[in-house]
Amino acid sequence: MSDALHIGGKVLASRLFLGSGKYSSNALIPALVEASGAQVVTVAVRRVDPAAGRENILTHIPPSCVLMPNTSGARNADEAVRIARLARAAGCGDWIKIEVISDNRHLLPDNQQTIEATRILAAEGFIVLPYMSPDLMAAKRMAEAGAAGIMPLGAPIGTNRGFRTKELVGIMIEEIDLPVIVDAGIGRPSEACECMEMGAAAVLVNTAVATAADPVGMARAFGQAVAAGRAAFLAGPGAAQRQARASSPLTGFLRKESAARGAL
Repeated sequence: MSDALHIGGKVLASRLFLGSGKYSSNALIPALVEASGAQVVTVAVRRVDPAAGRENILTHIPPSCVLMPNTSGARNADEAVRIARLARAAGCGDWIKIEVISDNRHLLPDNQQTIEATRILAAEGFIVLPYMSPDLMAAKRMAEAGAAGIMPLGAPIGTNRGFRTKELVGIMIEEIDLPVIVDAGIGRPSEACECMEMGAAAVLVNTAVATAADPVGMARAFGQAVAAGRAAFLAGPGAAQRQARASSPLTGFLRKESAARGAL
């Protein structure tokens, strides 16, 4: 895989990460994974119940996928660390998406508490991917704390409002020497494509797929959009111009026509 994404010792061909919440049935997850091509699936640790048999969400996540538990529900660093340790003890592996949210209205992440949780868990050998409000200095501190990647929000979680933080995320992509994965708020495949065109390493979507009239079809569309955006980034989009420039200049043709008229 010449353009594979390398994170935490894993080599990923797909740059679409898929969330596992809000679906009408967990039984949809295998079809969504197949349609989208996603290789990383995130799941809230509080939804994992090994005693639930077929109702346990983990039974529906294909074994070929990288499982990325998240600490949804944590209100501070201590709670996030406790949830991450529980996930590891339950056999969910070493990947962990840190979510620390104490803001109950807008559900915006607490960057300072996230930095602290990242530092503790990275020291314990976790592959830490912190979900955060786009801020360059906070992202740098998360990198220094041992994060394997940075996951800035595109818009408030679950809103489908699109890529509202484009300028801030663009700065992070330029300045942070880690994969930047846009997470939350992306509502349309075209918006995921835009993230990838500007150089994001990957995009995580959940609500946009789960609330679609055809979740499997939407998952497929997101997979295609992410691949197209990445291909466009690698191809090097041309610079935008403020003034119109003809793609087929007519100068030579007009000179010849004027000369022909002058000869009559």
